[in-house]
Amino acid sequence: MSLILLNIKGISYSQTQSGAYALVLSEMEGTRTLPIIIGAFEAQSIAIALETEIRPPRPLTHDLFKTFSDRYEINIKEVIIHKLVDGVFFSSLICEREGKQEVIDSRTSDAIAIAVRFKAPIYTYENILDKAGVYLKAEEEMAIQKKKEPSELSFELEEALDKEENSYSRLSLKELHKQLNNAVVNENYEIAAKIRDEISKRS
Repeated sequence: MSLILLNIKGISYSQTQSGAYALVLSEMEGTRTLPIIIGAFEAQSIAIALETEIRPPRPLTHDLFKTFSDRYEINIKEVIIHKLVDGVFFSSLICEREGKQEVIDSRTSDAIAIAVRFKAPIYTYENILDKAGVYLKAEEEMAIQKKKEPSELSFELEEALDKEENSYSRLSLKELHKQLNNAVVNENYEIAAKIRDEISKRS
């Protein structure tokens, strides 16, 4: 199967999942788009990486990965979104060091955040675009093109996360433990850490 090159069209608020964002990818030589639901932290990380003038005071996790890879001369050649199961996208990082290639499994949101930092191309397969690709209506395309600047998105994400953190203080310990389990199952480790901190405050 041939690979289809994608680019990042924009990030918008998810209409289906509260607190989530839709990362919209589009094929370079076509009109289909591939919307992928991602978490707030990943959305912030991608937005910051796309805006070259923004530098967080401390490196984000994906920045640390880039620094580590550069130090040990590991290059990310490309990212491939290779599978879609029950609405979940699976991706691979194609890495190269000293002429040897390795394929590393990755969450798609992390893979794209890393790809942006390495300026690596993002690909998918025709069957995935057939399954999950959509043709945006003109007004939807305009809404994405008028997306907020990464700095605005970063600020709003931080604001939303602060509100989310404050909301944990209103939950009982039983509810917090339930939310913690859900966060771990869904691999929302940043949220899990915030819930864990709230639980620790009460112990």
